[in-house]
Amino acid sequence: MSTPPSGTVATAASAPDPATEFLARQSRLGRARSVLHRHPAVSPAVVLVAAIAVFGTINERLLLPANLSLILQQVAVVGTVALAQTLIILTAGIDLSIGAAMVLASMVIATTASELGVPGALALLLGLLVGLATGALNGVLVTRLKLPPFIVTLGTFNVFVALTLLYSGGATVRGADMPGLLTLTGAPITIGDVRITIGVLIMFALYVVVGYALTRTAWGRHVYAVGDDKEAARLAGIKVNRVLLSVYLAAGAIAAVCAWIQIGRTNAASPNAGVDLNLDSITAVVIGGTSLFGGRGTVWGTLLGALIVGVFRGGLSLAGLDVLYQTLAVGILVIAAVSIDQWIRKVRN
Repeated sequence: MSTPPSGTVATAASAPDPATEFLARQSRLGRARSVLHRHPAVSPAVVLVAAIAVFGTINERLLLPANLSLILQQVAVVGTVALAQTLIILTAGIDLSIGAAMVLASMVIATTASELGVPGALALLLGLLVGLATGALNGVLVTRLKLPPFIVTLGTFNVFVALTLLYSGGATVRGADMPGLLTLTGAPITIGDVRITIGVLIMFALYVVVGYALTRTAWGRHVYAVGDDKEAARLAGIKVNRVLLSVYLAAGAIAAVCAWIQIGRTNAASPNAGVDLNLDSITAVVIGGTSLFGGRGTVWGTLLGALIVGVFRGGLSLAGLDVLYQTLAVGILVIAAVSIDQWIRKVRN
């Protein structure tokens, strides 16, 4: 029997095995998926850096400190509402009324101060009570009547819009007619070429507080547990309804603070403000890596998601593209984010 040439043997031995390559590739994908499952903020961080790099290459003006600080100011309202939305979505719910609750609180703050002469601090307190009341209404309907959050908040969205128009008479209140405290959140703080507002700082402070509560307290662990599996959480001794109610109350309080930021941002309070806030907040949360099925996500991912939307809109605007393309790009981002979430959810800890 003849022996094959040594060169032939070496070539055959060094030829890659398709099955081995496939398994190695699947192993790498599995490790990547596990990392993304454990650290949901990784993917939006990569997207944000890539977006800044790409749009900065297209138009270098995007990288100017003045433009980057302007993006921060633009996402202050959406980012704050998205923080409230994150809490709801972490429990496997969704809030379609959060934007309307914010507008209602802003009109109560502005109208009572301008027409009734209520001091600014008291007007802000009334706005906080309104925000808590909206959260309490949603929370009670979800926990006591066992109604789906989607249906509950779809209904209360219309209730809050109607109450806003009834209370304000559909009129816009200008900043000049309000105490200075109410427009303080729009006051700029300038450091060199960077110009941010007090409202942006308040937004960051809220993220720090809520982020700490979610990661360092028993309440935060309970929120994640309820979102991951309500029945398992109940069997573990967690008072599910109490946790859900507290989450809706917290979301309402954040919406009230956002109302203050909104007044300062626009130097006015309008019943027509925040028309797209509900969808924009959900967009930021989803792009930020928080699962729509609950139990996975971080508030910092949400902040990154809001910044991604801001960078895309700003970058496309500087590129001279029509606003329709901005909306198209955001829609594609949402679909991609949900698809990635579905892929990541196949991994369980």
